[in-house]
Amino acid sequence: MTFSATNIDKLCIDTVRCLAMDAVQKANSGHPGTPMAQAPAAYVLWTRFLKHHPANPLWPDRDRFVLSCGHVSMLLYSLLHLTGYDLSLEDIKQFRQWGSRTPGHPEFGHTAGVETTTGPLGQGIGNAVGMAIAERWLAERFNQPGFEVVNHRTFVFAGDGDLMEGVAQEAASLAGHLALDKLVLLYDSNRITIEGSTGLAFTEDVAKRFEGYGWRVLRVSDGEDLAALASAYEEACRPCGKPTLIVCRTIIGFPAPTKQNTAAAHGAPLGEAEIRATKEILGWDPDAKFLVPAEALAHWRQCETRGAGQEAAWIELLAQYRAAHPGLAAEFEAMLKGELEPGWDGGLPSFEPGAKFATREAGGKALNALAARIPNLLGGSADLSPSTDTVIKGAGDFEPGNSGPNFHWGIREHAMGAALNGMAVHGGLHVFGATFFIFSDYMRPSVRLAALMRQPVKYVWTHDSIGVGEDGPTHQPVEQLMSLRMVPNMTVIRPADANETVEAWRLAMQHGTGPVGLVLTRQKLPVLDPAKAKGAVRGAYILEESSAAPRLILLATGSEVHLALAARTVLEGEGIPTRVVSMPCWEIFQAQPEAYRQEVLPPAVKARVSIEAGVTFGWERYVGAGGASIGLDHFGASAPAETLFEQFGFTVANVVATAKKLL
Repeated sequence: MTFSATNIDKLCIDTVRCLAMDAVQKANSGHPGTPMAQAPAAYVLWTRFLKHHPANPLWPDRDRFVLSCGHVSMLLYSLLHLTGYDLSLEDIKQFRQWGSRTPGHPEFGHTAGVETTTGPLGQGIGNAVGMAIAERWLAERFNQPGFEVVNHRTFVFAGDGDLMEGVAQEAASLAGHLALDKLVLLYDSNRITIEGSTGLAFTEDVAKRFEGYGWRVLRVSDGEDLAALASAYEEACRPCGKPTLIVCRTIIGFPAPTKQNTAAAHGAPLGEAEIRATKEILGWDPDAKFLVPAEALAHWRQCETRGAGQEAAWIELLAQYRAAHPGLAAEFEAMLKGELEPGWDGGLPSFEPGAKFATREAGGKALNALAARIPNLLGGSADLSPSTDTVIKGAGDFEPGNSGPNFHWGIREHAMGAALNGMAVHGGLHVFGATFFIFSDYMRPSVRLAALMRQPVKYVWTHDSIGVGEDGPTHQPVEQLMSLRMVPNMTVIRPADANETVEAWRLAMQHGTGPVGLVLTRQKLPVLDPAKAKGAVRGAYILEESSAAPRLILLATGSEVHLALAARTVLEGEGIPTRVVSMPCWEIFQAQPEAYRQEVLPPAVKARVSIEAGVTFGWERYVGAGGASIGLDHFGASAPAETLFEQFGFTVANVVATAKKLL
């Protein structure tokens, strides 16, 4: 594509620069320098290459644009306003203010056209890898000769800080291995961070690193060169069997006369005097604020016309596809809507009492039953599928040349979490990722963002406690369970047996307003009555009632529920009416009507003991001032699981003694 820069091109680019300067100055907060530097690259991409329709930000076959350097949000907000998305100039003026649609970092679901929540550096790159994965999986399942109903790219803008973060390196390595050739990453190399030059801490050859990952690497030596940018994008869109990195050299804050190419342009307003001087250099009225010249706006808004035509052509193609391939089309459209087919849970297993199963094992059986009826249920583990029991049997892997549902994320928990978020926000898929519960810490920032975006990602976290045994305290979760319960919009389920695990998976598949973590055991546990275990759907339920009006309530989760049942037998034998409550999910229980919660935990019964192999912090919500908690407020040790439970007080004798003290 030839590109001869014109006055209108310059006017459009400078409009972005001036909006960024003015908005950050008015807010007295933000990052003006990088939007100014990236404006030319963004202009060429959005007006010449990006397939999007501002009037319909949710058009399924649009290209995805991810601003991984989310602190550069004024770049994205300017692009959205100028091209015609539902974001007004008044919204731009309210940048970073209470209730505005232009928060400090882009938020998915809050601002039209924002594809994913970014800001924590590197996460956007991981999300983009997930989006490219989703595009490939859907394309290979549904495209037919003459009918490419799924055919879009994922473009990412990232900066030096993004590429320093470990999650970006994990994700880039994975993308190269998977040969995601519709992924294009523009690396804005301005070589400035908050502290100063990147040379303080970052001297590697990024291009060589990405070449080692298996990426095609292109270079634009001058980020103001529109023809070079257009040529790089054009090359990036040519298939080569590899993702593409464009190394684009820019000057942060260009053309601010004193602050360009300095840390002063990074994370603070430029100041009124510097802005006036910059506008004079650009040939603008230095007194004009939030100016959008009519000629520039008209040129930018051509994106709306072009996008409308692109979407209309796709709609016509989809109609022809529907006529030629009605079955595939119906499945495709149902997946895009996120619908589960009738009877999706009809094959879930039920386990009979008398047997013993680790809940990870039961989870694997439930997962396979679901996958047999939900073809877009995809996922895998961070190199632990034999241990987490998360292989969809006989279904194939997602690898170059094959798009099965099983993912080998490698030992990359953080990239797994970030990619799952990208797959989820892309749409069309149900996704899960698995690892040992202790390693949930390695993916925690991505889990938090899934919760912030309310994305229905499923996590299978196994080896849930000191039941891990001989691997010792490095692999034994203690604080993870309670810390994850503290995350807003997060649902954590720790089932007590195989049947509760089935119910946990059923709940997870139906939960659409945030992520769900299934916390499962390594060790085998007795199977509970399947009819009773259905009570797990309410988060907590009376598993075993007392022989008379209860004087004592034992509350437990996971493997400790069986300890509570054994202790109840002893207490009842001593004439103490004792109720056992299984509480696999705090969040679901808290959402129940108050009448139900009081039925399960009558306020009049003050003697309550919680039993859980983790920190006791937080259990006071349920045991109250008159209760007690048996837990683990210290790290574990290396020994057989049975020994650890005994040594750390998870015994019938200790539960009984603790209960009697309350009475």
